[in-house]
Amino acid sequence: MNPNKRMIRVLIAVCLMFLSLVTYLLYFNMFEAKKVAANPYNKRQWEDEKFVKRGNIYDSDGLLLAETEVNGDERIRRYPKGKLYSHIIGYCSRTYGKSQLEMSYDKQLLGQGDISISFNELRAGYDLNLTIQNSLQQYAYDQLNGRSGAVVAIEPRTGKILAMVSYPDFDPNAERLEADWNTIVERKDSPLLARATQGLYPPGSTYKIATAAAAYETGRIAETFQDTGKFEQDGLHVDNYGKTAYGEIDLKRAFSVSSNFAFCTLGYEMGSDKVLEMAERFGINKSIDFDLASSKSQIQYKKMKNADAALVSIGQGQLLMTPLHVAMMGATVANGGTMMKPYVVDSVTTSSGLTLSQSKPSVLYEVLSTECADYLGELMQDVVENGTGKSSRISGITVAGKTGTAENETDKDHAWFVGYAPAENPQIAVAVLLEYDGGAGGTNAGPIAKNIIRKYLSAK
Repeated sequence: MNPNKRMIRVLIAVCLMFLSLVTYLLYFNMFEAKKVAANPYNKRQWEDEKFVKRGNIYDSDGLLLAETEVNGDERIRRYPKGKLYSHIIGYCSRTYGKSQLEMSYDKQLLGQGDISISFNELRAGYDLNLTIQNSLQQYAYDQLNGRSGAVVAIEPRTGKILAMVSYPDFDPNAERLEADWNTIVERKDSPLLARATQGLYPPGSTYKIATAAAAYETGRIAETFQDTGKFEQDGLHVDNYGKTAYGEIDLKRAFSVSSNFAFCTLGYEMGSDKVLEMAERFGINKSIDFDLASSKSQIQYKKMKNADAALVSIGQGQLLMTPLHVAMMGATVANGGTMMKPYVVDSVTTSSGLTLSQSKPSVLYEVLSTECADYLGELMQDVVENGTGKSSRISGITVAGKTGTAENETDKDHAWFVGYAPAENPQIAVAVLLEYDGGAGGTNAGPIAKNIIRKYLSAK
């Protein structure tokens, strides 16, 4: 072979390799670098922390929830409230990485952007100030009383998270976390799972809120139903809870007693397109922009038929929602049809108290008209006054709510309740999930929501 040709080929090959390297480096810097830098297992982060006293985390009243103890070159993250915030603040471990706010606000907690005079100078990270009220957080935790599930409390007009509890939980303090890690990850009840934000469950009859909204918009609220106690169409068979037949009932009564017959009928007759459209307006099949990682509530049908729409209309079938999203659904009704973006970090400040960023309420979706929201509010008030949610009544306070009992892969139903109060001027919306509880939502979940609402309003 001609030596010149051979040299040309070698040069071409070298050029191609060089271009490939440049292309990869460009791609990496544009698309992957941030992911690698943010990875909680990235050891470079821990090198950076040698020169940082990680920022503190406080509740809404300035109560210390997380701090860093400096002992020479050692940095020990302390969580004075232990398990109580394990699914909000998370953990910060040299061995197992970071989770929750420790991960999503890692840059802020490390004070990245500050320039130290010397590499050996210890600088202070930024502090996080949460929207959570510790007294309400502790009360909600106590209300679960060791039962698997979640509680989410939201301020409807702002999206501010007032309390958010998941159970089972774990101790995030490094000594206990590292001692217990193998046991934690092997447990069948998944204590590392933040049920409030990442657990996906059929919402059961709480979802009849969305179905009633679709019925309002399609002009079906004056209809009556001959409730036989069971719905049968296209091979689908659904019984009312307790197999009760209610006879002739209107939509208000059907909502109050949570008639599966009536709401399956509505879903089937409105059709899959309308049911899916209303679901997506409430944010189903969309990711929620939130301070913490959260699962996407979803309808998992590739193509939804009318019989599928009937199941979705009662919160069953292949519809799954997070407790956070169910709370947001209730808060949307309370807020006149507007869904607010949820947030748990109120502000980021320096150690000297200078505010670097301040969260402000922002609209996530305009879901319903005010008139439709008002109608749903009336239905939800009747649930508490005359229907399945009587156990959620509070003397002197008008509560609006919806119960839910959701079938799942086991023989023990999930118990749900979502509601808000005072109905005429909503200050708090609460969703309660009792996982594999085996009881009715109104009986078991409703009283928990009632107690949390009463606790919050009594302190205002």
